Amino acid sequence: MDKINLIETFSEFKELKSIDRETLMRILEDVFESMLKKKFGEDANFDIIVNVDKGDLEIWRFRDIVEDGEIENPSVEIELSDAIKIEPDFEVGEEVAEQITLADFGRREILSIRQNLVSKVLEYERNAVYNKYREKVGEVIAGEVYQIWKNKILVLDEEGIELTLPKSEQIPSDFFRKGDTLRAVVSKVDLKNNNSSLEIILSRTSPVFLERLFEAEVPEIYDGLITIKNIVRVPGERAKVAVESYDDRIDPVGACVGMKGSRIHGIVRELRNENIDVINYTTNTALYIQRALSPATISSITLDDETMRAEVYMRPDQVSLAIGKGGYNIKLAGKLTGYEIDVYRDSDVDTEDVDLKEFNDEIDQWIIDELKAVGCDTAKSVLELSVQELVNRTDLEEETINEVVRILKAEFE
Repeated sequence: MDKINLIETFSEFKELKSIDRETLMRILEDVFESMLKKKFGEDANFDIIVNVDKGDLEIWRFRDIVEDGEIENPSVEIELSDAIKIEPDFEVGEEVAEQITLADFGRREILSIRQNLVSKVLEYERNAVYNKYREKVGEVIAGEVYQIWKNKILVLDEEGIELTLPKSEQIPSDFFRKGDTLRAVVSKVDLKNNNSSLEIILSRTSPVFLERLFEAEVPEIYDGLITIKNIVRVPGERAKVAVESYDDRIDPVGACVGMKGSRIHGIVRELRNENIDVINYTTNTALYIQRALSPATISSITLDDETMRAEVYMRPDQVSLAIGKGGYNIKLAGKLTGYEIDVYRDSDVDTEDVDLKEFNDEIDQWIIDELKAVGCDTAKSVLELSVQELVNRTDLEEETINEVVRILKAEFE
């Protein structure tokens, strides 16, 4: 009996990487069934027999024999005169079984079967990948950089599945070459264009990425002995992580940092030298804000719980530390605690100090603005810091700072 050898007929599907032979045969069966109904009618009675091991398929069509001229439904009935051409011994009331071969399909029908098969296989592969990665959202994966574009990087996982790392999800100082291994967290999985295309988005800027890195480096976090209460980041610049221990014998901050920074150093390198402040979480809001403003030391704090604002007072030399380079420290402290933080100098500030704006005839306004951005808004607040500290905290060149210091010192001589 003639059988349809599907693996030979549709040879381009032999090497499908993410679909096994049994599933492929089942898809083929569905495609043929759909075509048979279209060709012979919805009521047509068929048996489709699939041999998974040999990769072939048999199709049998069944019709009831009726007297000539009495056919009501040609999809399921055949006249006796036609039946005896198949088998001379047939009688009215019996059932005829006819085998269908590829020769019974026209060229266009074969082409349609092939197109439907391509569509079904792609749909199966897409759904399999979607279901796999939907379960991986929030997990860190490693992949190989395959293609680099201006607005995104194409990454391949170990199975060759395409993943996307958009520019917006890259750390600003990230630099990759084709073939590099890249680590990122699976951010989201999207089906687009009426489910016809799949996009798997990765992220290296998400707080979840930092959280998973801590889980990998700190066993106490992975085991649940230490909990990460909150994470805020300015990717590539600074991050603050609030941690809490359920075991009084465990120092959560020390455990996260490790001996001589051994645990946190690997995380910092992965995040392109992002400064990470690990903070001991507390329900005492004033103490939490104080810790969040580290490394600055505060003198006093006034809270307004209704407006979620905090007025923090500190010595003049601590203001620039509290604000941090680019204002990142105070911004992240506010995000971490949920309070809008305003920093003030203690009221006993030297009355002989001079506001920087008074020097705008000698110092360019953009330089003054740069100094104010790190909390130096008076002459003495600048002079209290070394030249090297000012270089580190601002984007100003050492030559520019030396000239500013010379002008400010002259004011008090």
